[in-house]
Amino acid sequence: MSKLIRWGIASAGKISEDFVIALSTLPSSDHKVQAIAARALDRAQEFATKHGIPKALGSYEELAKSTDVDVVYIGTLNPQHYEVAVLMLNNGKHVLCEKPLAMNKKQVEGILAAAKANKRFFMEAVWSRFFPSYQRVKELISNGQLGQVKDVEVNFGFPLAHVDRLQKRDLGGGVVYDLGIYTIQVSQWAFQEKPEKIESKGTLNAEGIDDDVSATLTYSGGRTARMRFSSKEKLSNTAVIKGTKGQVTLVDFWTPNKLIDIDGQEKEWLPPKGKYETNYANSEAMRYEAEAVRQSIIAGDVENKNVTYADSLLFAEIEDTIRKQIGVLNKYDEQ
Repeated sequence: MSKLIRWGIASAGKISEDFVIALSTLPSSDHKVQAIAARALDRAQEFATKHGIPKALGSYEELAKSTDVDVVYIGTLNPQHYEVAVLMLNNGKHVLCEKPLAMNKKQVEGILAAAKANKRFFMEAVWSRFFPSYQRVKELISNGQLGQVKDVEVNFGFPLAHVDRLQKRDLGGGVVYDLGIYTIQVSQWAFQEKPEKIESKGTLNAEGIDDDVSATLTYSGGRTARMRFSSKEKLSNTAVIKGTKGQVTLVDFWTPNKLIDIDGQEKEWLPPKGKYETNYANSEAMRYEAEAVRQSIIAGDVENKNVTYADSLLFAEIEDTIRKQIGVLNKYDEQ
């Protein structure tokens, strides 16, 4: 197989645009965006013109059937992830799908079954785990410098009352999906085991969608991850991982160029800027996960060790448990 992988992009929204901008910071001999598909052809054409993409398509089915696309990035709204991911996998495409992967664990199982049946690479786009700072945390834990991880404290919040996709039920809203996935995955990065107990409480908006949640995940030996995620107010947005020998802090932990290391010194890694400004902060750093996808596909792997199928199943199970505890069920839970 050649070193070049050819990307198709499903959805012409803001996150998809940021992903394309991130790809533009990588060598064109390694990554090429071949096609953009949206449900409205004019949106795909506008996106293609701006970013110099050869093909603009007016349906996801056309993208799934494109013979000149190796891997599809799915940046659709949360409720569409399941349907679009299965469509791409069943048409022989490798897939990188935005998080949260699906609306519940049952849907995640369906996506992974399609990936296995078609022997295609599949990964949930938990981009944070590919940052140099996360790899540094992993190194500190695996080489014993942190000692045994005892406690994780992580907060993630912004005033997001104006963002429809977070606040509306039919758009797959709720902070468990959009913010909770981040706090859950960083806790799992630190502990690397299934929590023994989950306790959560939260508040709901007028639509009955979660807008502020606190949860404690308890692991073996009484070790805990304490988290809060909110669309009501700005929080510290750090993840503090404490071990028996010291602690490490991820600054802006979902997109952390900075880390306060075990010696108290700040370390920083900055990704290069793309041709255009990104819609969201530091999205150029999606280049790390994109390159990891390329390496996995070239190696013939169907999953990546940083975000495995088992990881995605566990994230969904924890999300489902928290939603159930705070009283937020949706139509997908009843199917």
